[in-house]
Amino acid sequence: MTETYLAGTTPDRLLLATDFSARCDRALDRAAQLASEWRAELVVLKVLEPAASADLALAWAGGRASDEPLLHLARQQLVRDLSGMNVPATLHTAWSNDAAAAIRTTAIGAHAGMVVTGVSRNEITGRFLAGSTVERLARSLPQPLLVVRYRAHASYQRIVVASDFSASSSRALQAAARLFPGRELILYHADDMPMSSLVKGLPSSLVEGIPSSPIGLDKQRAECSAFLAATGLPAHVKVRPVIERGAVETALTQYVRQHDIDLVVMGTQGRGAIMSLLLGSTAAKLLDWLPCDTLLVREPRANE
Repeated sequence: MTETYLAGTTPDRLLLATDFSARCDRALDRAAQLASEWRAELVVLKVLEPAASADLALAWAGGRASDEPLLHLARQQLVRDLSGMNVPATLHTAWSNDAAAAIRTTAIGAHAGMVVTGVSRNEITGRFLAGSTVERLARSLPQPLLVVRYRAHASYQRIVVASDFSASSSRALQAAARLFPGRELILYHADDMPMSSLVKGLPSSLVEGIPSSPIGLDKQRAECSAFLAATGLPAHVKVRPVIERGAVETALTQYVRQHDIDLVVMGTQGRGAIMSLLLGSTAAKLLDWLPCDTLLVREPRANE
């Protein structure tokens, strides 16, 4: 496994990537809520894209572009938006035609422990855009990426960790346990084998018990037990495994709707289709279909 559980290691600094449009208000509210819960500093980044405006492009090309007027307006809006939240916040701007690269550079430079952003959607079709800023961030950010879909009415309570029992899934579970102490975590595995059926619980000191299962789930139960034993989570971390039949895109989406889940946590690389952002199709579908916020935890690379 790539890392071990460390109690109390919530981020000291969060980076919110926003364009200050109405669709980013939900991400701002959630970032502020988490910063307050974790007593963290909030760094707000507004990326200025010259290509999006002809006058900005000409001014930038001629060396006449200045951050100051836009920065002043952005600061005013940030003060209004954070009014009454009592969250320490700083504002950064960046000129770039590559928003994902600018966000990654700022997050690394600011030593942010997490990046928060709104969901990227096609305004006409309402669908997740493959190759969008969000997907590119999920591929490249070393930090966890929180994609916010809904308003932050309260702290996250009902949390699912999507798992294919890989090292990447273990990292996602470790991250969820660190970031959200005291919550019961649901370890979710979708089994697409024809003979599988719903199974809940597991006979382990960490979790609740599983009733006898039909033929075809013995391997999944054994893998789940071995997976949990290898995570090294302390006994006080409560994990409840759920194994369901079906493709993960549809099965997990239905589970989230039926159980009013607040957050799904998943790794971005795995041994099967569930977490593969290298292929992109399953993860893109999950980002598009899941009716809740999503936290993506990327496997670290050797040079990071």
